[in-house]
Amino acid sequence: MTNDNLPMTTHATRRQFLHSAAASSLLFPGIVQQLLADSDDPLAPAQPHFPAKAKNIVFLFMTGGVSHVDTFDPKPELTRSHGKEIKADHPEIKDRPGYERIFLKRPQWEFTPHGECGTEVSSLFPHIANCVDDMAVIRSMHTSHSNHYNATLGMHTGSFNFSRPSIGSWVTYGLGTLNRNLPGFVVIAPRQTYAGTQVFASDFLPAAHQGTLVVPGAEPVRNVNPRVPIDRQRLELAALRAFNEEHLAERSGDPQLTARLQTFETAFGMQMAVPDAFDFRQETASTLDSYGLQPGQTDGFGWQCLAARRLIERGVRFVELIDTGSSGNWDAHGEMMTHVPLAKNVDQPIAALLHDLKQRGMLEDTLVVWTTEFGRTPFNNTDDAKGR
Repeated sequence: MTNDNLPMTTHATRRQFLHSAAASSLLFPGIVQQLLADSDDPLAPAQPHFPAKAKNIVFLFMTGGVSHVDTFDPKPELTRSHGKEIKADHPEIKDRPGYERIFLKRPQWEFTPHGECGTEVSSLFPHIANCVDDMAVIRSMHTSHSNHYNATLGMHTGSFNFSRPSIGSWVTYGLGTLNRNLPGFVVIAPRQTYAGTQVFASDFLPAAHQGTLVVPGAEPVRNVNPRVPIDRQRLELAALRAFNEEHLAERSGDPQLTARLQTFETAFGMQMAVPDAFDFRQETASTLDSYGLQPGQTDGFGWQCLAARRLIERGVRFVELIDTGSSGNWDAHGEMMTHVPLAKNVDQPIAALLHDLKQRGMLEDTLVVWTTEFGRTPFNNTDDAKGR
């Protein structure tokens, strides 16, 4: 069976599929129309459906599962019931070998109220605790998956099991970018987290909305320094664009080809914009010190946080900072005390980022999100367990 509307010599494009009756019955009409909409510049700034204060996002992701009951979610009853044996009635717990008996485990750090709002924060985060009046702590979150890979996927894409566009890709798809010389979606991470590159993939959205990975170090973006003079590059790109546009016109606006054109243009602009964005010599000694950085330092979570501020300052729409831990991650099955060095590593830089954004007037329109794939259980399988 064939569709007379499709050429027999080519594969169906996304646009052709969306025009089909099958797609119309499967997708919401509004989504279909948005995906079908033609745009000469898919990265052009766009207005949201509803007025919003925030125009940029810094997404802080702590890999491994930070214990909520030891950090930002105090449970007084858990402290009073420490060591009490409870019934394992959750299917993912009661069916696991070694969890026939489980015992409540109290938080290992004290909680105290901070700021005018009185939000309680544990002693693990003394610097962030001083920022609570600028924070909204959500204590009603829950997840239905206990696997790190799936939970990480779900936190970034909304799906535990299927490939979907990352939240950063959706943001740039809907709002565009404010600086065409830099990617609209940047991910800064020393190593991959669970789910790998899927956490910043664009999937069925145009490839121009995929996140650009930046790895802290002396060369955070590889091969960005031009190897030929800029004037010559302009001539080469102009010729390349002419050929590509001719090629594109013969293929019904193929989204992959369109994205490639946008990528070449962004890459050209990055040659000048990227070295400037990551040149911390422009920062004062007091600013570097606030992030816990030494002059010339090119790694560490403090470097990631300062880089995020500089990118947001230059119009990057969405910046994700992934903390993979210098000596493991936040997965504390065997020993909760591993949270101590991990918290110390991110506490001061995150607080510095919030203070820095605020004193520059940027916190008014920048949403900073601190999250992890899931919390940790309030119990373990022995009454003297060191971990969760």
